Amino acid sequence: MSRVVTFSEYGGPEVLEIRDIDVPQPGPAEVRIRVKAIGLNRAESMWRSGNYVEPVRLPARLGYESAGEVEAVGAEVLHVEVGDSVSTVPSFSLNDYGMYGELVLAPAHAVVRHESFVSFEAATAIWNPFITPYGAFVESGLLRAGDTVLIPAASSSVGIGAIQLAKMVGAVPIALTRTSAKRGRLLEEGAAHVIVTDEQDLVAEVSRITEGKGAKFAFEPVGGSNFPKLVSAMAEEGTIFVYGALSEETTPLPMLDVLAKRIVIRGYNLFATTTNPVRQKAAVDFIFDGIRKGALKPVIGKRFTFEQIQDAHRELEKNQHFGRIVVSV
Repeated sequence: MSRVVTFSEYGGPEVLEIRDIDVPQPGPAEVRIRVKAIGLNRAESMWRSGNYVEPVRLPARLGYESAGEVEAVGAEVLHVEVGDSVSTVPSFSLNDYGMYGELVLAPAHAVVRHESFVSFEAATAIWNPFITPYGAFVESGLLRAGDTVLIPAASSSVGIGAIQLAKMVGAVPIALTRTSAKRGRLLEEGAAHVIVTDEQDLVAEVSRITEGKGAKFAFEPVGGSNFPKLVSAMAEEGTIFVYGALSEETTPLPMLDVLAKRIVIRGYNLFATTTNPVRQKAAVDFIFDGIRKGALKPVIGKRFTFEQIQDAHRELEKNQHFGRIVVSV
């Protein structure tokens, strides 16, 4: 038996329940993991509320990223063995697997044996935060040293990952944050500049920083009414990677600016990378190398216990934390 988190109806954090279930032996291409830590993603709160890009089959599990020890492996699994320390890469549907639990099954292709220098908690704070910008910036081959990158929601785990990764490849990360409370932390994590959007004019500040050229890239998870400002701050032939839709507002598209500047607006998520074995391995190797060299550093914002899963989701939805929210099991 194992305690796992489930929900039977859409709603706020209060719909999450901890239940006892039987966890079967792994199938041929599955791994059973004794979980030590879980990393929370905003996608999971959208899944819980029924606002994700994929329809939810209720009752449902949830959770993309966990870390722990291998307890059993399927007959076809060769890359990990019982006793290994592992973590899970987001590369599956939450309708098929959920990592919020004490004992979970995971598809073998999502299971990565992590290096000894990565703790269980840290292992839940590396894949989504770093693979997401890796695919957009590095794997695409588009980002060049010296390019300026606007990073809205910069204090999120992916935002911090984008700052570190952009700096690692020699680009100029410009962090966007609503208030000045997190300015110092963002600079410490590698932001070359911080723009406080509730206090400063985004377009004017980007123009000042780039000497009138505008930003070459934007890495956008929000949308909503501020999206036209982001477009106005872009350079000619700039690219906006849209990897999320956190705002509940309608997102206007300023057609004249898009046409005049020949802006590329590119829908993006990490699954094209993580569901391809060759591309996933390249991403994992790149990220482990960056961590080993100290260029990439997982940031944990707040910690909760497994029994506090509802509180952890409430904290997630406040959008006030800095880095990854981690639940210990």
